[in-house]
Formats: sequence, structure tokens, C-alpha cells
Amino acid sequence: FFNKEGDFNNLTAAAYHKKTHLLVTGFASGIFHLHELPDFNLIHSLSISDQRIAAISINCTGDWIAFGCSGLGQLLVWEWQSESYVLKQQGHFNSMVSLAYSPDGQYIVTGGEDGKVKVWNTSSSFCFVTFTEHNSGVTAVTFTSTGYVVLSASLDGTVRAFDLHRYRNFRTFTSPRPSQFSCLAVDSSGEIVAAGSQDSFEIFIWSMQSGRLLDVLAGHEGPISSLSFNPMKCVLASASWDKTVKLWDMLDSWRTKETLIMNSDVLVVAFRPDGKELAVAALNGQITFWDHENAVQTGSIEGRHDLQMGRKELDKITAKQAAKGKSFTTLCYSADGQSILAGGLSKFVCIYNVKEQILMKKFEISCNYSLDAMEVFCVSKGMKHLCGHGTTSLTFTNLVSNIAKCQTKFLQNYRHFKPEIRVTCVRFCPTGRSWAATTTEGLLLYSLDSGLIFDPFELDIDVTPSNIHKTLNQKEYTMAIVMAFKLNEKKLIQEVVEAVPSSEVDVVCSSLPDLYVEKLLEFLASAFETSCHLEFYLTWAHKLLMLHGQKLKTR
Repeated sequence: FFNKEGDFNNLTAAAYHKKTHLLVTGFASGIFHLHELPDFNLIHSLSISDQRIAAISINCTGDWIAFGCSGLGQLLVWEWQSESYVLKQQGHFNSMVSLAYSPDGQYIVTGGEDGKVKVWNTSSSFCFVTFTEHNSGVTAVTFTSTGYVVLSASLDGTVRAFDLHRYRNFRTFTSPRPSQFSCLAVDSSGEIVAAGSQDSFEIFIWSMQSGRLLDVLAGHEGPISSLSFNPMKCVLASASWDKTVKLWDMLDSWRTKETLIMNSDVLVVAFRPDGKELAVAALNGQITFWDHENAVQTGSIEGRHDLQMGRKELDKITAKQAAKGKSFTTLCYSADGQSILAGGLSKFVCIYNVKEQILMKKFEISCNYSLDAMEVFCVSKGMKHLCGHGTTSLTFTNLVSNIAKCQTKFLQNYRHFKPEIRVTCVRFCPTGRSWAATTTEGLLLYSLDSGLIFDPFELDIDVTPSNIHKTLNQKEYTMAIVMAFKLNEKKLIQEVVEAVPSSEVDVVCSSLPDLYVEKLLEFLASAFETSCHLEFYLTWAHKLLMLHGQKLKTR
């Protein structure tokens, strides 16, 4: 049918719904067609994107059709009968560069190289507003202390303020001479906005109220890489590639209060939430901690080896050698100030204890080997595929033909774009319960509260924590376990199971319904990992398997 229509070359995705005989086809131009089979009656067609439709799926009733456009990172759900969108989501076209949490931790704002500023809801994971006013890549984003204003700095030479009540760009800050802004900070009152330039080596200070430029701070001899306001005092810290961190006193006409000299180019600077300590990450892979009041270094972490750099596809040196030039490019203190989160050009994010200066945990953000710099080892013989041959006798003619072959093969193999795994920004949630990272894989959220998702099973009105405790006090252990599994809260299940006397385990296991035997075994499997009551849980597992093992086997 499509061959006759002449459209088959452009067909990129298709899905068929058997019950309703619906065929949905997607094309390279971003158009989709909806046909009724077997007569190929066209129900309707619509253009939903500028790029090819990569994937199509139909729900079980046949009412909703989902489309994925990988080129623009679009996800659309279309209800074809009412001809309306059920869901419309789009990620950043290029990589995300920066992120910030709102003061209550409910929202996250991200800025990308595509010039877009997006605000996401942390509980639903959906983006609910996108600002497209910037003409070039966004380099930094932040919330003000009220949580209703988002600020973004860009390479287009503007810093913009967006209102989250009316979703509009209500202030645009610019410099007298066009400058590319690489970093951004706002003070705790939300009144003073500062941005650092990467071409004129200056820091620009504006008033949020009036939008006027208040001051231009000069003194650095290299691009400004990071800015941070002290949360408790009127002090601004600026980091630069000139191997210095400068502290500017707002109350003293922005005079340089202190200059901290580093051994290497400074990439990022961050104040502890109580404002008493300053963390600095430099190009040599070190994180140093400073008592900025007295300009004294209080500690340092040698973080280069913890980054554990991967080896790129075309690297001629080992990952270990490559790691010598690597460093952390983003830092953030935890809400209590006891830990620091650090990430960089690597697939790992590290959490350090500040006081002990030791690595507490390392998070691997991706296992996706289609990204570059994921491998630790590279088989050197694999590099032969670039030229398609090993060594040959090198006459001049041979050499010329080898170079020509090699160039052709190289272009064929490496014209495709392979993104490198990296962490561009990490931020702790103000609640201290979660943190987020912008990476090559997208925006990732890590939380301590993942176990608190309410997921009940066959719940009825009488199943409440107080009723479970009442049943437990009446020594009706089997009933209490069944009720705990209906509520499905892990801590409550653990409390009930551990309240059963070991002499009663046999009786409870024999009277437990089959459905809850599997649930209890799943719970025991996870409890073995963490619990110190090893013998008690082994007794449970042993009795359950002895009594119900045969039934479980047959299934």
C-alpha cells in the first residue's frame, strides 16, 4: 500500500491494534497516519514533530497512541477519537549543563546547551514549563530564596529572571559590552544577582528590583569559572582559571576581602550551608576546604583516583594515565554540611565525609556502553579496524594508499556522534533526603525515601497501622502478618515479623495463605542483606520452605 503511495521510503515506525484493526504509521517528516484495515481507510493524519517518529505504541483499549521522537527527545500520547493530547513531554535537545532545587525541594530547574530552561516536578518527574528566550547555551540556573523566581545565565550575553506565577521573563540583565556568562549566583535575600564572564574576566552585579547594573568587579586574570554567595554573610566567592579564589565584601563597596592562592586552575567553589567553610575544586583533582574568615586551609581530599576515568574509544593511553589530568567540575554540600557531593568527566559521583575526608560512597550513574569513556580497558588490536589492516611493507606508494584507505575508513566509522559520559552538575535537595545530577543520561534523582511509595495490596478500610498493632497485641500473628502485607510498608512488616516468638513460627507458617508465603519469602530475602537477626530469619525461611516448598516448586 505504501509502495503504491510512494511513501514507503519515509516510513520509520508502525504499530497495529488487533481488536480495533487500527494501523498507525510514523514517517521521517514527523507525520503519522491512522488507517483502518483491511480496507486502508484513512481515519486521520497529523504532523506532530519536525523530526522522524522513532517509536509508536498503542494502549490495550486502542484509544491512546504513544509516539517517541528520539531526535528531539519528545514523548507524546494522543487520543485519536477526541483528537487531543493526553501527554506532551520533551527533554533538552542537547545535554543538560546545570540544575538547581527550589527551596522546598518540590521543583528542579535545568538549563541546557539548546538554550532552554525547564522546570520539573520532583514527585511526578514531568516538566511543566519551558522557557525558550535564550539564543545560546544556558550555562547556569538558580532559584531565589522565595522559590518563585528562576534565574539563568547564558552564552548569549544575558541573565534572565523568570516568574513562576505567570510563566514570563520579567527581567533581562546585560553587561555594557557583550560578554559570555559562564556562572551565576544570587544572594540569600534574592536582591543581588552576580554573573561571571569567561571572556572579559569580570564579575557583573545587578539589582533584581530595578534591573540596573550596580558594579563590575575586576581583578581576576582568567575566565571566571564559579560564583557562590555566603548564605549567612554579604560575601561573594569567585573562582577563576588564574589559580585564585577571591572573596568580595558587599558591605565594603565590593572590595576584595581575601585572595586564596591555589596550586592549579580553580573550577568550582561552594559555601557550606552555615557559611563557615568554603570548598574549592581545582584542575589537579583536589578538593580543598578553607576557613575563609582566617584564610586558612583546613583540609583536602585527593579525589582524582575516585573519579575512575573511563578510556575513550580513540585514546592511545590507559584510563589510569588519562585520569592524571582529570578533576571534579561540580561540588555541592549536603543540607547538614557534613558531606560533600562531587562529580566530573566520569561515570561516577562521589560523596565524601568532610570531617574525616574519606570517600563514603560512589554512585555509578550509567552502565550504558554505547556512550564514550565507559570502558576502563581498551583492546589495542581493536584499533586496527580504523584502517582495516595491520602493518605492511612501507614503500612510498604503499604509504600513500594506506593513508588514503585509512582516511576513508576513519570518516565512515567516526562520522557518527558518540556522546561522552559526564556529570555536569550535582545538587543536594534542601530537605537533605535526595540529590540530583545532570548527566549525559539526563536528569537523575537519588532519594532516601524511595521506600515510602504507598503501594498497598488488596487494601480494605480496616487495615491501618493501629489495627495491625492491636491484632499483634492479641497474639493473632498470622492475621497481623497478612494485614501488614496488605498495607505493604516495609518497616511495619519487619516490626510484625520480628514480634512473632520463635516458638510460634512453625504454627504461623502452616496457617499462612499461599499468596502471602511468596510475599514473606521475598521480604526475608531482602532482610537477610541487612538484618542482624540472622538465625531468626533463617528459622522463618526454613519452616516456610519445608511446609510450602513442594507447592512453590510445582509453580
